[in-house]
Amino acid sequence: MRSLRSALVALALLMPVAAGAVQPEEVMKDPGLESRARSISAGLRCLVCQNQSIDDSDAPLARDLRLIVRERLRQGDSDNAVVDYVVQRYGEFVLLRPVVAWHTAVLWLTPVLVVGLGGLALWAAARRRRPAPPRALSAAEEAAVADLVRRVEPR
Repeated sequence: MRSLRSALVALALLMPVAAGAVQPEEVMKDPGLESRARSISAGLRCLVCQNQSIDDSDAPLARDLRLIVRERLRQGDSDNAVVDYVVQRYGEFVLLRPVVAWHTAVLWLTPVLVVGLGGLALWAAARRRRPAPPRALSAAEEAAVADLVRRVEPR
């Protein structure tokens, strides 16, 4: 019973998080259009918060962007046309998932290069730490060792 109560409390605390920042007056009457608007909004960055989608942000600019998305959908634009309109107006930075293109190659390749260079550095460090293989003693060194052993051995 106690775990059920704890689960219900945890669920109740998570409910506001799942609701997002969309205000009731923003919600479209057509569930299909609202679903499309939510899908588009989830992929657009809040230019104020920068780490949230406009669907999750309470910033006034995010609200304006949500309204623009809904207005464009009401006008009959496709999902891609709405995104293109917002990108044309605010730049590619508004996309939470950047496009894969030549001008974003550094953005996409930097993590691969960093991991690759880190792996190469680890490999080089591990290789440097290996002890050198033991070399054979020369005849003079063997004679000196034998002489030392004879001196130290009890008689």
